[in-house]
Amino acid sequence: MNRREQRLAVDPIACKAHGLCAELLPELIELDEWGYPVIDRRSVGPALLPEARAAVAACPTLALRLAGEAS
Repeated sequence: MNRREQRLAVDPIACKAHGLCAELLPELIELDEWGYPVIDRRSVGPALLPEARAAVAACPTLALRLAGEAS
């Protein structure tokens, strides 16, 4: 089975700077001075994939997603 590379992506228009993503996944997301997420551009490794999915699911505005993940 060929595993596709997965990266986090944020829709800057939809994001309202709640900060939940950074709380749930500080390894890949930090907040800028206004509270908006700054996403690490590295691919999400298998060890962090459950936390990345939890952060995506917790986003109240649905602004965070995993790009490249099979539907």
